[in-house]
Amino acid sequence: MGSRSFVQVRLRLLLSAHRDDRVVRAPAQKIMLDPGTRSRPDTFNVTPTASDTRPLRSGELARRAGVSPDTLRHYERRGLLPRPERSAAGYRLYSPEALRRVRLIRGALSIGFTVNELGAILADRDLGRAPCRRVRALAGNKLAAVERQLRTLRLWRRELRTALTDWDRRLRATPRGKRAGLLDAFVVAHPKSPERSSPLLTPNLRKSKVLREERKCEK
Repeated sequence: MGSRSFVQVRLRLLLSAHRDDRVVRAPAQKIMLDPGTRSRPDTFNVTPTASDTRPLRSGELARRAGVSPDTLRHYERRGLLPRPERSAAGYRLYSPEALRRVRLIRGALSIGFTVNELGAILADRDLGRAPCRRVRALAGNKLAAVERQLRTLRLWRRELRTALTDWDRRLRATPRGKRAGLLDAFVVAHPKSPERSSPLLTPNLRKSKVLREERKCEK
């Protein structure tokens, strides 16, 4: 057989194998991506189970939310948590949504919202309103208050450092067993006077909110 005939036979064999492979090989299955799961293959069932929709007793709700049953009752009394239904035996039966509600309440309280503020906000939500701008304004006010407190604390820290430096100097100059007069540096010349004369207090600290509140208590 000539080389040309050999090449032709070889090509026919390759083409035949390719056709057989296309017949045997199954088409690849497409994996549909769920746009709600950040384009991950949707390989799990998201249908709510019976345990996700059944009512919760107060003990179970408290355990899952990380609070005590007394806290749940307190939230109910203050209007933060809707009053639950009762079972035939008198047990409180909360809806599954109550778990999310309790977590929301705890989170808001942890960043400084008061019970009264939350009561008004949640009441609006329950009526279908959107108190988002009020929530934002309240949080902004709380941040401003924290910033003021931090400024006062920084002043307080500076004055304490000044006091300690002065006291160390006094202690080095005072024989052991003798009074160094550490607290005398804070003596007010006139106890009823609205002004404090301590040499360790700067004008800014004298005018701070801490001292203003202290003077109110002295009256």
